[in-house]
Amino acid sequence: MPEPVQERRLGLLQATAINMTDMVGIGPFITLPMVIGIMNGPYFLYAWLAGAALSFIDAMIWSELGAAFPMAGGSYNFLKEAYPKNGLNKLMSFLFVWQTMIQAPLVIASAAIGFASYFSYLLPLTVWEAKLMSGGVVICVIALLFRRIEAIGKISIFLWIAVLGTMMWIIGGGLVHGNFTAPIRHVNDGLTLNYSFVVALGFASVKSVYSYLGYYNVCHLGGEIVNPSKNIPKSMFFSIAGIFLLYMLMNVSVVSVVPWQQAKESEFVLSLFMQELMGGTAAKLLTGLILLVAFASVFSATLGYSRIPYAAAVDGAFFKLFARLHPTGKFPYVSLLVLGGIALFFSLLFKLSEVISAILAMRILIQFIGQAVGLLLLRAKKKKDFPYRMPLFPVPVYVAIAMWAAILISTGMHMVLGGVTVILLGVIAFLIKAKLEKQWPFAELPSVTE
Repeated sequence: MPEPVQERRLGLLQATAINMTDMVGIGPFITLPMVIGIMNGPYFLYAWLAGAALSFIDAMIWSELGAAFPMAGGSYNFLKEAYPKNGLNKLMSFLFVWQTMIQAPLVIASAAIGFASYFSYLLPLTVWEAKLMSGGVVICVIALLFRRIEAIGKISIFLWIAVLGTMMWIIGGGLVHGNFTAPIRHVNDGLTLNYSFVVALGFASVKSVYSYLGYYNVCHLGGEIVNPSKNIPKSMFFSIAGIFLLYMLMNVSVVSVVPWQQAKESEFVLSLFMQELMGGTAAKLLTGLILLVAFASVFSATLGYSRIPYAAAVDGAFFKLFARLHPTGKFPYVSLLVLGGIALFFSLLFKLSEVISAILAMRILIQFIGQAVGLLLLRAKKKKDFPYRMPLFPVPVYVAIAMWAAILISTGMHMVLGGVTVILLGVIAFLIKAKLEKQWPFAELPSVTE
């Protein structure tokens, strides 16, 4: 009986929906007051602009690689193809899967924890009640994803509509009832372009970039995208442009009703915003919609990440167990269950404040900077046809590397050390695996006969 294979069933609309639902999630609702507090002025909007700029530039790299290698696993395949075949490519791709097994569940858990945290606006929860709720969110998502990809595409469209509807209600509320143009007119009040502003922008951008993460989710589903050479780049650029517009309008809408000095102190700033506009009932309804958006983010992120260990296992670079597809649904169910299980554990263990910076610090070196360097190596070889080519190459690649390095530093030295520690442990694990399997760098050299 032949092994089941993945099918290309997701079009541009579904791919864009999956990206955007992953990007929004609980992120902008919980990081909005954080960003305002760090910038401590009406110019906090520049942090959201900086996050969009980095995402757009980085999406050029993802677009070139995603269109050229449209397979399940995304960065795993990019790193494997980009680095020299002398064994370094195996190390880099292994390290990506290694850190994915940790950071992907952290991403999923962060959204689930954020869900439970925001739910306490409706009903105050004890610490253990909040943990049980975040764990329950993860379990529900796994159950929903245990089905064929075309059904998941339909669910993604429904959740995407919920995301857009929630954002438009917030934006519309500010337009109708607030002094909508005031935050834009006063964005530069008190702004001084000095070292303190640059440092604050760096720290605030850590939070705003977290809210943009997910624009590349379509690359992890490359093996299931219709016409990937066109739809993968388009879905990313459409997603970033749409989310940037929604984030900026949402921020302006909120602070046009709730002054930024007050907004930075509120844990439930969006609910407070709606309460000011329409009262308690409307605030509770908006909170419910925000929770639906958070759930949608967990759904979309788990969908994309579950394809990464599967792709590595199919390639022989990870445990064979993860290469299994569901016999009828044709989705990587082992990978889905394992990542979901780890995310469930993390959701019960950590606090939200502990995971946002850790997520970025763990991913930047191998995934974002690593594959940017890999693209430079691929282009230098000139052996690959790239269906999508970025303008002004290689300038955007160098800009992306510099910006990611700045974000990494802004996460804090202890986070940087944590990320480096995970990489070093991954190198040790790779060497142990290579030694047992007699692969590079422990492969036996072929005998040379005279």
